[in-house]
Amino acid sequence: MASSNPSSFWRAGSKEEPRPAGCAPGTAPALSVLFLDPQRSIKLSKTLPPQPDYFVDLNIDQAVDTIIAIRQEYNLAGVFREPLRVKDDVEYRHEVFRDLEEQPLQQALIAFAVEMRKMRNYLAQVEKLNYPYQSKRWYIEAILVYCDAVIALAQVLTGSAVKSRAMGGLLREYLSAYVASAQFKTLNNEVRSLLSELDSITYSVRINGDTLTVRHYGDEADYSAVIEATFEKFRQGQVHDHRVKISEYPEMNHIEAKVLDFVALLNPDSFQRLDDLHARSKNYLDATIAEFDREIQFYLAYIEYMAGFAKIDRHFCYPCVSESDKHILARNCFDIALGKKLLLVGKSVVCNDIELKNGERMIVVSGANQGGKTTFSRMFGQMFYLASMGCPVPGTEASLLLSNEIFTHFERQEDINNLRGKLKDDLVRIHHILKSATPRSVLVMNEIFTSTSLTDGLFLSEKVMKEAIKLDVLGIWVTFIDELASYGDSVVSMISTVDPSQTLRTFKIIRASATGRSYAMALAHKYALTPESIKERVQS
Repeated sequence: MASSNPSSFWRAGSKEEPRPAGCAPGTAPALSVLFLDPQRSIKLSKTLPPQPDYFVDLNIDQAVDTIIAIRQEYNLAGVFREPLRVKDDVEYRHEVFRDLEEQPLQQALIAFAVEMRKMRNYLAQVEKLNYPYQSKRWYIEAILVYCDAVIALAQVLTGSAVKSRAMGGLLREYLSAYVASAQFKTLNNEVRSLLSELDSITYSVRINGDTLTVRHYGDEADYSAVIEATFEKFRQGQVHDHRVKISEYPEMNHIEAKVLDFVALLNPDSFQRLDDLHARSKNYLDATIAEFDREIQFYLAYIEYMAGFAKIDRHFCYPCVSESDKHILARNCFDIALGKKLLLVGKSVVCNDIELKNGERMIVVSGANQGGKTTFSRMFGQMFYLASMGCPVPGTEASLLLSNEIFTHFERQEDINNLRGKLKDDLVRIHHILKSATPRSVLVMNEIFTSTSLTDGLFLSEKVMKEAIKLDVLGIWVTFIDELASYGDSVVSMISTVDPSQTLRTFKIIRASATGRSYAMALAHKYALTPESIKERVQS
């Protein structure tokens, strides 16, 4: 039996899950596309920060889980738990997002990620193979995939008008120099030369009973071609193919491995080159490029997440952020977690506006139950969180404070383990918040002190409001206590609205005085039970 193609020994196409992306342990990237200081990225890759307390209350955990669901290998959860506190850090990410609005560049980065994943797939397979020569060949193939991916990315970046400091730095100061370096050129050339040499090796296998002989290929006849030619005259057009397809797997059996050993004995120089290159290229993966491959997925994942909302005419914008200005404005914003859920069932999320100006600090939301008040408060918190991540925020226009912390106080079920009643638990939690908050903090409160009487609830709420205003925090407070809406000039009253004609909740939250009667009045109008309607009927 003759063979002129040894590809069966170098089977590709492993379906194993790839190894985690990012730089190898003990290495450090020279730059980061997520942080101005690369050390922050290194720290996050090593240690996963705890999930912030406000994630669950604001449903941010749901949004983040959706964003990174198909990108687990990139370990992005830590990035979403590390908000930015400096305006320049936020703008650094905005610049990258703007660069990626160019579809050719975005597609090139996706293609780069596909190739890097393929490389990691190969490396994962290397660790599972038992036969040295096969394992080493897979390793060299992984290097070839890496070299091709880096060269292709460098070519695309060279032709792209990238303007961000991050992408520009990768292009001008690093990637172009790396591809042009003697070290990379030598690696690339040696890999290609070796693989070409290995692919050119031919050999023949003679099987006689249970004896197998491997020798140099000496132009023996290809019996497959001879048999095909002999039976060609019996061909009567296209017929059903009854051949059984035998699946190929990356692993070799012991017979294939022994044949490969014999081929290596027949070609000692080529396989010595394989041994040498394998030994010399253990650290071929550049730390900066490997980390770039991981970090750029933060942007691609969020862009993919935003793209779904474009189908229902919901937009995102780049917020103007400030470390001190508390004039807050957001137009046509929405709850991204709820929006994604509605999107999946073919529905659209309602948009609302936010504005705090002229010393206003606290929004008090009241109105009909199930009218969108809690969703509005979550949206408020999400806007500040996304701004601190350097991400576009939902809406058509936004100016937001770059907060140093977000605090939430949502109703919780009573915890029997802490031996505290619900009211005391509320008081302990709000005390901790007020003790920790600063003028740059954002406070989101939803229906607190519901376990006590209206009188006591009002008394406690006024105490909390007084402290919050004294701290000068920005906040939103969903409450059934209408009196809070008129606490002072720094408080803004907003109410959930009802469509009077249909007595349906619109989920629109607008600036208006708290009356506590919006839904009741809508019902009265619908059924002609207003004082005016009743008087008319009596008179008639």
